[in-house]
Amino acid sequence: MISVTGLTITSKNFSKNETCVQVFIFVLIISYNGTMQNEESFKHGIVYDAGEFPGLESLPTKSPSSEESKLLGKNEFVKLRKEVIELQRALYAENKQSLLIVFQALDCGGKDGTIRKVFQGINPQGVHVASFKRPTETELEHDFLWRIHRHTPAQGMISIFNRSHYEDVLVPLVENLAPLELIKKRYAHINNFEACLMDHGTRILKFFLNISKDEQARRLQSRLDRPDKRWKFEPQDLRKRADWTAYMLAFKEMFAACSSERAPWYIIPSDDKWYRNLVITRILLAELKKMDPEYPVSRYDLSDITIE
Repeated sequence: MISVTGLTITSKNFSKNETCVQVFIFVLIISYNGTMQNEESFKHGIVYDAGEFPGLESLPTKSPSSEESKLLGKNEFVKLRKEVIELQRALYAENKQSLLIVFQALDCGGKDGTIRKVFQGINPQGVHVASFKRPTETELEHDFLWRIHRHTPAQGMISIFNRSHYEDVLVPLVENLAPLELIKKRYAHINNFEACLMDHGTRILKFFLNISKDEQARRLQSRLDRPDKRWKFEPQDLRKRADWTAYMLAFKEMFAACSSERAPWYIIPSDDKWYRNLVITRILLAELKKMDPEYPVSRYDLSDITIE
């Protein structure tokens, strides 16, 4: 067997002054005959008191699996993706529920590749991908969620955020672009915003793609070495890399402030792309099964209709 592990963080307020961060370890078991264990078999929990969560640098970034397991995992990924495609078709036809998927990562974390691989074959009519870069002048003239809300999913749709509203707490915190008091208010606004979406029928999956600093260096160098990837490289990538420790702390604050039982963070070991894709697809499939979308019944009596 192989175990595919992701981490998800939720925070709970136990009193006005006491917060704890709860980490659930999701372990996906794949047997060598290709059978899949029930999702209830991979739920385990660890609770940290406020301030004791170890941070991203203490969490795994690599797959614990062998080359043989890698081949099995890739085969399983293909099978799971077919199930996702079927459920997405039903979700679109049903037109009653929606799903928001958020991807956050450091530069070269694999957001683009994950979206391309995991959602390959999905009906594009039912999926919207939004990428959030540095705010434009027009966007800066509004509240920070203005540019986000119009990209949230309508009924029947899946919206995928490549970066997200969380950029507006991470970057200002690291680069000292906003006072800490304002950032704390934004945490609260984000929690209320996500609660509003969920109250209106949108499920939320939030993934952080956790890569090591060495893996980031390798991927940045690949962008420089390959002509087809140089367009992705920006000098500011090196400046952000120099702020690695500051971003680790900013993410730690973000996880503690903006997690909930209904919208936890899944921290995915992402140095190995096949492993990352498999874990995310497994979690996505489990969520779609919980949503249980159904094809609608025709409004018409079709029993006597014959096509000539």
